[in-house]
Amino acid sequence: MEIEKKVTISLIMAILIQTGGALVWAGAAAERISNVEAELNDRKSVSERLVRVEAQLEDVRAQLGRIERRVEAGDE
Repeated sequence: MEIEKKVTISLIMAILIQTGGALVWAGAAAERISNVEAELNDRKSVSERLVRVEAQLEDVRAQLGRIERRVEAGDE
């Protein structure tokens, strides 16, 4: 069995098309990764804000408890 040593235009075109497809795929994957990273950063800021709101809610509950105790003590 003998392999010819010449390269045909169709072989070169096939390699170029496959290379182009791989580059397009890699670009799309990079874009999806960038979108996921941006969404994670947004969620991180939302999580931090939620922690602050929860802490403020705890303070409000404590204040409400003090107010209720004062009102109940005044009723007696």
